[in-house]
Amino acid sequence: MKIILIHNKYQQAGGEDLVFQSEGDLLLSQGHQVEFLVFDNREIKTSLDRLLSGLKVVYNPSSSRRLKDRIASFKPDIIHVHNFVPLASPSIFFAAKAYNIPVVVTLHNYRLICPSATLFYNNAIYEKSVHAAFPWHAIMHGVYRDSRLQTAALAIAIRWHNFVGTWYKKIDRFIVLTEFARKKFEDSILTTKKDAFVVKPNFVVDHGVGNEKRENFYLYIGRLTEEKGIGTLLEAARLYAFKLVIIGDGPMRKTVEEFSGNYPDVSYLGYQGKEMILTYLKRCRALLFPSTWYEGFPMTILEAFSTGTPVIASRLGSMAEIVRHEINGLHFGAGDAQDLVSKLQWMDHKPEMGDILSRNARDIYVKHYTPEINYNLLIDIYAQVLQERKNT
Repeated sequence: MKIILIHNKYQQAGGEDLVFQSEGDLLLSQGHQVEFLVFDNREIKTSLDRLLSGLKVVYNPSSSRRLKDRIASFKPDIIHVHNFVPLASPSIFFAAKAYNIPVVVTLHNYRLICPSATLFYNNAIYEKSVHAAFPWHAIMHGVYRDSRLQTAALAIAIRWHNFVGTWYKKIDRFIVLTEFARKKFEDSILTTKKDAFVVKPNFVVDHGVGNEKRENFYLYIGRLTEEKGIGTLLEAARLYAFKLVIIGDGPMRKTVEEFSGNYPDVSYLGYQGKEMILTYLKRCRALLFPSTWYEGFPMTILEAFSTGTPVIASRLGSMAEIVRHEINGLHFGAGDAQDLVSKLQWMDHKPEMGDILSRNARDIYVKHYTPEINYNLLIDIYAQVLQERKNT
């Protein structure tokens, strides 16, 4: 099969970039011909660049030409898009339609139903745009990059293409990462074909099972930001004495450093590479994942499962779906430090359950989140889309 993979990279690399590359490598490893078409937001450097990108987010003629040239030379069977905002723009869908090439889009976030993309604003869940005919509230509050102008440009682009039927007419299938996400999109202002959404999770390579006897500490890995639940995590450490290792960097670094200086049970290691992260994952009792926003499909959770490490996560959004309470981890109320403490105490009082959760975490990884399983899911989606196109 000949596949063009398209991605608009962010200025700061993240999970979407990793998934884009990983899926491409997976397809290549299985003998498919893959071309990568990348647009990079690092090209947006000046105020003029930001203005032009805002204008082009509705329709970027140069992006359309780039894709048309690639289609003409490569002659793909299918096009798979991971992100198109802002430089690629919806113009790429018109280009694909002009050549009658089917299109699959992975929705890593909620941008098609809210300019915030995360359904999170001002440190709280934000869903005012999900059913709104036009997201005036989001624009007035500048939920995208704290800018009313940029929020307006994005909102106009997304709602305009919804109005003219771009998502309905020019996209054959949307891949969402969880059932939670599918329900959010289906119960929204978004206009799509019937059965347009299909669930396919992310995957990670097998990092190998961790230590059979785990050490007496818990682990946090990730950005040090409010929405990641750092405040909840530190409050739990203040309320209950447990050994905690924190790996990561971000705006709340100083807060974490000061806290760890005052609480000897808390160790802050700063930013660490993958090898060191895996070492700690394989040694800890559980990964703590206290996010207060919905998340997409956190790769860190899958890495934990691959090492047989249970996850104690907020009972919210995708986390409540990926982490199964008392099966491969535990749930606690998002933002509720006392509830997190109660789950840590549960682990401390039932050490035998830690072994059961660990085995289940590994089993669930093997059954659902390996590259091999994910490849079959992806190819099935492509095959269904191609067959549907052939039948029309």
